[in-house]
Order: sequence, then C-alpha cells, then structure tokens
Amino acid sequence: MSEAKPLGGRVFNLPFLIGIIIILIALFFLAKRFIYGLGPVTGMNDGYPWGLWIAYDVNVGTAFACGGYAIAILIYIFNKGEYSPLLKPAILTSMFGYILGGISVGIDIGRYWNMHHVFLPGYGNIHSALLEVAVCIGAYCIVLLIEFSPVVLRHFNINHLERKLNRILFIFVALGLLLPTMHQSSLGSLMILAGSKLSPLWWSQLLPLFFLLAAILMGYAIVIFETSLSSVGFKNTKELSLLNKLSTIIPWILGLFLLIRFQDISARGVWQLAFQGDLAGNMFILENVLLLIAFFLILPAKNRKKPKLVLWSAICIILGAGLYRFSAYIIGYNPGNGWHYFPTPPEILITFGIIAVEIIGYLWLVKKLPILTSPEKKQAS
Repeated sequence: MSEAKPLGGRVFNLPFLIGIIIILIALFFLAKRFIYGLGPVTGMNDGYPWGLWIAYDVNVGTAFACGGYAIAILIYIFNKGEYSPLLKPAILTSMFGYILGGISVGIDIGRYWNMHHVFLPGYGNIHSALLEVAVCIGAYCIVLLIEFSPVVLRHFNINHLERKLNRILFIFVALGLLLPTMHQSSLGSLMILAGSKLSPLWWSQLLPLFFLLAAILMGYAIVIFETSLSSVGFKNTKELSLLNKLSTIIPWILGLFLLIRFQDISARGVWQLAFQGDLAGNMFILENVLLLIAFFLILPAKNRKKPKLVLWSAICIILGAGLYRFSAYIIGYNPGNGWHYFPTPPEILITFGIIAVEIIGYLWLVKKLPILTSPEKKQAS
C-alpha cells in the first residue's frame, strides 16, 4: 500500500486568491452581524428563527462532512481495511465541515456570548434533542481533531507522541462512530417537534432514521466526489480504483432510504401534496428524481466500472439528499401567520465564505501534510 505524502506545489494560486477575496467579503458582513445584530444582515424573523446558516451550514454541511464517519464504518465495523487510503482525506473534510458548522451555530445565535452555557450541566435540559445535537457536535469536533493529529505529528517527526496516541486512538475511533450516529439522527428529531408546521411530505416519525441514512449516503457520495476531483486536479489515480468497490454499497443504502420513505408517505396518504404545483411539492419531486437518477445510474455493475457515471451518481446524491435535508428545515417548514423567509445577500456571502475556508484549507493541508497518496511517477524509458 502506498504511503501518504505531502503533494507539494504552489499554494498561492488563482483559486486560493479567489477564496481569500470571498472570505474577506464574508468577514465584512460577519463584523456587521456582530456589531448590529442579526436583523440588519439576515432575513430571519420571529417565524423563522433559523435560516441558511442552520439549514445549510449545519444541517446539510455536517452531512457533507460525514465522509470520515461513513468510511470509518466500513473500516472499523465491517473490517474493510482496503478503504484506509480514503480515510485521512475524509477525516480532513469532516473536520473542516463540523468545525465550521459549529462556528455557523455561533454566528446564528442571537446571544452568542451565552453559547458556552450548553456545555454547563446546570443550564442543560437533558430531555432536549437540541442539547444532544449541540453537545455531540462539539464533542465530535474534538474527536476529529484528535483523529487527524497523527498526520500532524508524523509530519513534524514527533514519533514518541504519535506512538502514545496510537495506543489509545481506538477510544476516539469508537466515539467517532457513536457521536455522528446520535446527532445526525437527532437533527431529524428536532423537526418532529415542528408537527403540523412541517409539510407532511417531510414530517414523519421516522425522521431520525431518514436523516441518518441521508447523512451516510452523503458521506459516501462526498468521498467519491472529493476523490474524483483530487485525482484529476493532482493527477493522482491511485485511489480511483477504490471508488468502484465503494460504489457497490450505495445502491443498497439508497434503495433502502427510498423504499422506506415512499412506503411511509404511502402509509400516511400524502402523495397528492407533491402534485399541487407549489414550491414544496416541486422540491419534493426534484429531490426524489435526483435520488432515483443516482440509484439507476449506479445500480448496474457495468456502470460502477465507469468513473464518470459513478461521479455523476454521487453528484445526484449530494444534490438530492442535501435538498431533502434543506427542505425539511426551510422549504417544507411553514410557521403560519404570514411569516416568510428568504436568505439575504449577506447571509449567502457569509455561507460562501465558510465554504471558501474549507476549500482553500483542504488544498493547503494536502499540499503540506501527508494526507493523500502521492501520484505515480512515470518511469523513464
């Protein structure tokens, strides 16, 4: 098995500079948010106390960041060690996604100076799904930092500390499997509490299961997407061969998700709501069309041997499952009393800034630290 090495190369290139510009614009609006409050910057109101930063940056963003969790399931539960080369880059994206998701919560909270209260036993409501989400995400950020730390220790040749950490790393691996299972399902539990305010096309007592399955699906899809792009961008095809094997798992999970969800909607008799021509119905149709396209693209064994079809299937899953989770928080949610919400340009630009941090952070670290396997060098003839 090839050893991971820093890829090297220029860091300060055009994509990096574009990312820096986007981040600076986002920082300007962040300063305005923290100086003047949420009102002048966001479209949130008393009917919609959460918006893009929660619905996308946290709810969808942490699902995108489940690549490390999804690959760890294969390696540590199903003993599929051949997927190990995919684990480090997946943990890296998970680390960025979860930490930035946690930062997004801090940006979204009105009284952000009281945010630490959630970790103090005297303030916590032990019966709250929201408390579980907050504590688990916070704890998982720490776990991801610890799981990623051997890469940093190896880079700086701190071998004695790396050996000591490796002896107890199994504890954090176990936590890394437990915590996402808890909080990804609890993100669905939160919207069960919405009751009649959430469209029956999304509301279900099975929301915790649906959200967990969607997160695992998005985790595998983002690993395929990330590996495909890095293989092309860094001219490194060593990890592409693993995507054929990885893609054999997706039809089973995706098929189960669609089967249970369609059965649930049929049992509750709400299919007609999808064909009323409104935004919620159209988004419901779109998300499921995307997931069905992904399913039939990746189901035939011959298609799984074609990297382009596997990549397109992954893109459809990312869009479809991401839209499902976003719709459950925004599009399908209606608090009544005439309340409406649409993200303002500053909200959108701050989200772009968060995405830019993740992209340029990933590019910088894979060039400086041993994360990806090094590209094959052509032998001189």
